[in-house]
Amino acid sequence: MSHKVFLSYHYKMDQWRALLVRNSVSVDCNAPVSDKEWDIITRGGDVAVERWIGAQLAGRHCVVVLIGPATAGRMWINHEVRQAWNEGKGVVGVYVHNLKDRIGNQSAKGANPFDRIAISGGPDRLSSVVKTYDPPYTMSGEVHAYIKNYLDEWVEEAIAIRHAAPNHAHFQPAIRNV
Repeated sequence: MSHKVFLSYHYKMDQWRALLVRNSVSVDCNAPVSDKEWDIITRGGDVAVERWIGAQLAGRHCVVVLIGPATAGRMWINHEVRQAWNEGKGVVGVYVHNLKDRIGNQSAKGANPFDRIAISGGPDRLSSVVKTYDPPYTMSGEVHAYIKNYLDEWVEEAIAIRHAAPNHAHFQPAIRNV
């Protein structure tokens, strides 16, 4: 079954890598936003960005965070993760640092963004629940193929993990930045 996913990533640094993933996987990803469209959205301020994120997440089953060198701690990525989690959607992270960007460069591996988000009412970080995957290759083509082959499974697993989270049917724990 192909799930509908929202790709979350650092726009300026990982847009090309996100395009590679979006164009090759069997899951149904949200449509990319152009530089011009993003400028128009951001001119509306935080409320406009939150509204856009909400509209993009509607009808999606999972958020896939593409983890690059500067993904962790990004305000809007954290917002997307928090909103998805609180809406009962799956959340999963995929390291994309070894995918080449538009000029052929790879990047440094970034920190786990879920280490910076705590689940309210407990000491656990979201990283204790949400899985991340780091393809075991350094060649961009092999990394790309690995993500293409496994992303659907990772999304299925993320959805199952979220559905099994404590009190999912009655209470969705709020999460906060740490």
